[in-house]
Amino acid sequence: MEDLSPLQAFRRVCNLRMLAGVYYFCLLYAISRALTWFGEGDGDLADAFFDLIRFSRQCLLTGISLLVMVGLAEALLAGRRWKLSSALTLQALAVASGAALGTWLRYAVSSMSDPSNKVKPAWVISTISLWALLGGIAYALLLVSRAQRQGRDELTRLFREREALKTQQTEAQLSALNAQIEPHFLFNTLANVKRLYETQPERGRNMLVALIAYLRAALPGMRRHESTLADELELVRHYLAILQMRMGERLSFDIQAPPELLTAQLPTLVLPTLVENAIKHGLSPLPEGGRILIRAGHAADGGLTVEVADNGQGFGAASGGAGVGLANTRARLAARFGDAATLELEAAQPRGVIARVHLPQEALA
Repeated sequence: MEDLSPLQAFRRVCNLRMLAGVYYFCLLYAISRALTWFGEGDGDLADAFFDLIRFSRQCLLTGISLLVMVGLAEALLAGRRWKLSSALTLQALAVASGAALGTWLRYAVSSMSDPSNKVKPAWVISTISLWALLGGIAYALLLVSRAQRQGRDELTRLFREREALKTQQTEAQLSALNAQIEPHFLFNTLANVKRLYETQPERGRNMLVALIAYLRAALPGMRRHESTLADELELVRHYLAILQMRMGERLSFDIQAPPELLTAQLPTLVLPTLVENAIKHGLSPLPEGGRILIRAGHAADGGLTVEVADNGQGFGAASGGAGVGLANTRARLAARFGDAATLELEAAQPRGVIARVHLPQEALA
């Protein structure tokens, strides 16, 4: 529903384009009537032309009266919320009063040139009825065309929002993937592999194996929109294993997930984004590091809950959940499950943050 002021609603009906439409309709109507009179009467062409001008003027008076009254009705409807029955009553009264006003104006103008002209009840009733019918049909067509235009505009808006959301999904997916396979992460890991091969070959080989496993798990995420909990946990496990080799005792982690939940569907790279956020904002700033706990379980409504908890420095550096990565994660969850999926952050005790993703029962199907 368009939100217009009363003046805007009035001007949308009473404008030059609508006035031109009324004029051409009245002219065509007058021509059709004049042709009937010319065929039946004995007058010459000049009289027929004069009658055409006079009758078109009278029709235009009624048409403009209807246009003004409809414009006033639209202004009243735009100024407040009306029930459907009340709105229809107001619109019907506008058409009837416009037809009555136009009929009175026609009589008043014709009486100026012929003071002896008397009002004929039959003429009044027939004229008001005819123009009320014509005005009602025109008003109905106006409302229908407006509704169709609003429907098309709404479809266009929804299509643009859908395309924007698809673009945001793609950007979010690539952003999340880049956050995991960013250049400095690869370079630092490879530098660690090189150093360990020179000093501790066995550890260097283990880190290289872990890096290869991580890349094999991460790269397919660029080609798909959905993943499973098992795939997400595998990717997170490889990622944390590499970081654990680099950070040593500063990082520990644990993953807990019932086997029956491993086939649950969720957007790709949701868990890696939350884990990377916990490492970057929670554990890395602390000299002593900390612990990451990832656990999945059944929700009370039959869905799935996945938590990423850390004992880092908490919301002080985590921006309270307003980061780009978290915003993109929420957008991907909304695109897949709508309002049924949520991402919430809460403070852990004695310190740290818990990122909790709730997925509906649909994810387990």
